[in-house]
Amino acid sequence: MLDIKFIRENPEIVKENIKKKFQDAKLPLVDEVIALDAQRRAAIVEADNLRSSRNTLSKQIGMLMGQAKKDPSKLQEAEAVKAQVKANADRLAELEKLEVELDEAVRKIMLVIPNIIDPSVPIGESDEFNVEVERFGEPVTPDFEIPYHTQIMESFNGVDMDSAGRVSGNGFYYLVGDIARLHSGVLAYARDFMIDKGFTYCIPPFMIHGNVVEGVMSQTEMDAMMYKIEGEDLYLIGTSEHSMIGKFIDQIIPESSLPQTLTSYSPCFRKEKGAHGIEERGVYRIHQFEKQEMVVVCKPEDSMNWYEKMWRYSVELFRSLDIPVRQLECCSGDLADLKVKSCDIEAWSPRQQKYFEVCSCSNLGDAQARRLKVRIKGADGKLYLPHTLNNTVVAPPRMLIAFLENNLQADGSAKIPVALRPYVGGKEVLTPCK
Repeated sequence: MLDIKFIRENPEIVKENIKKKFQDAKLPLVDEVIALDAQRRAAIVEADNLRSSRNTLSKQIGMLMGQAKKDPSKLQEAEAVKAQVKANADRLAELEKLEVELDEAVRKIMLVIPNIIDPSVPIGESDEFNVEVERFGEPVTPDFEIPYHTQIMESFNGVDMDSAGRVSGNGFYYLVGDIARLHSGVLAYARDFMIDKGFTYCIPPFMIHGNVVEGVMSQTEMDAMMYKIEGEDLYLIGTSEHSMIGKFIDQIIPESSLPQTLTSYSPCFRKEKGAHGIEERGVYRIHQFEKQEMVVVCKPEDSMNWYEKMWRYSVELFRSLDIPVRQLECCSGDLADLKVKSCDIEAWSPRQQKYFEVCSCSNLGDAQARRLKVRIKGADGKLYLPHTLNNTVVAPPRMLIAFLENNLQADGSAKIPVALRPYVGGKEVLTPCK
């Protein structure tokens, strides 16, 4: 969410940014919110003047009532002032109600106007215009056919989609045996990887209040992603970033404690609406999965340095597991409204002969901090808004697809990279049961 003062002073910049995001339907909102804000500020000034005059008029009534003991004509004067006080009180009540209504109207629009994107973001209407920046590791195409990912897992007796369908419906799964152990091992490895980078490990709440949801994401994202608990002001999180950033709601953080570098584990729950192709079935696009996340809260001047560090951590982790990846810069039309800049880390799929998303790194500027009223107290005592960033460390089972395809061998076994072996009981290879 932008600062209303910034919109007042830079309406054309805000409109141009909306055009760059191909959201022209939102252009009238800029003038509308400026007009509403002007009404709101005028109401505040008038209300303040009425409050200021209240004491003066009260003193005047007292003085006139005292004078009326000697001069009865002053009583009529006092009654006139009392009537003025009553009229002012009625008007003040109207203005206070109007202030609340205008505050809500302004906030409602402000939540919809997108954040200002970084000048380095490529301009494009959809993800088709995302730009490949760099590749890491050589994509390998083996001389044997790689089965569909659920077939690979089934060869290890590692997945049961049918039972999950009977128990929970589409978009769920049972992981079993070595594949379940591999899943947990990858998460544990990712946890320790981030701890070694100096991040503090956290396990957050898996449900959050509606005001936190509103603080961390746009209404469009919320409608597309979040499951609400019926009858309660609670939502299941779609990623632990939601509750990790929410941790700081309404807080004043001492500048000396920055940066806050946190890595969190959680299950994630998502609606995942819409139809998807065959490669996005199985355990690729699902309603429930687990994830290790990284979150940073920092000074504004440090956020781009952290953005660079964070996506490179993802590259380093995937390369340590012998998975080739590339960095893909997200274009303006593919950025969610709160994001200043974002990139995807995509893993190579030997089966599909293309890359697919496994991590998403985002710099949200001060948008989340403004929505959640998170402030930093500087050494000079002044308050300012921090920047917030997040990035996926790993999100199995999608990450398992990349792992199994890139480590599959001709005999159907899967080699275990050295870094991961301590997390799967020292195994060097997974041997298929079928």
